[in-house]
Amino acid sequence: RGFGSRPRPRRESRGGARRKPGMEGGAAAAAEEDVLERGEGYVVGLVHGPVDEAALVSEVRDESCGAISTFLGTTRDNFAGKRVVSLSYEAYGPMAIEKMRELAVDIRRRFDGVRKVVIVHRVGDCPVPETSVCIAVSSAHRRASLHAVATCIDELKATVPIWKKEVYDGDAPATWKENPEFKRRKLEIAGAESAPAPPAAEEDEKA
Repeated sequence: RGFGSRPRPRRESRGGARRKPGMEGGAAAAAEEDVLERGEGYVVGLVHGPVDEAALVSEVRDESCGAISTFLGTTRDNFAGKRVVSLSYEAYGPMAIEKMRELAVDIRRRFDGVRKVVIVHRVGDCPVPETSVCIAVSSAHRRASLHAVATCIDELKATVPIWKKEVYDGDAPATWKENPEFKRRKLEIAGAESAPAPPAAEEDEKA
């Protein structure tokens, strides 16, 4: 299925995934099923189970484009000298989809020549060496899609509420982690909100 010009985003839900702990209301409901949202020029989603990279790349293929650039984030088998068995991802579903949609729309706006964008993240367990996130971008020429993909993964890590737990081999305890980019962005926003307002400009007495 390709993209089409649609007046509103269209979501596809696939049931069968288990509820994630610590989620209530809409977030819990979103966690129980895969969600793929299609809009004009983009697909974003959260999926349980293996990511179908080939199918997602085919979503961005377009006759007007001469380049498709991709990023696949995969689970590596080590961290800080410890052997990693798997990662487990948890997302605040509704906000994650909203932020990915905003990101996809922004990427298409910012990079001239970008035609289509796919951003899909896996939630739940992701064993070594499987894919946790797939980003694909098509553009008329390669430079735009290459730059767009790099920007997209950086912004995803900084703005989309997704957390991961590293599960290690042996007796080492599993560790929940927040993306450092996400933490830095929160601090930047908090700092901006708490900064004192600039003094009011004095009126020109001669005016």
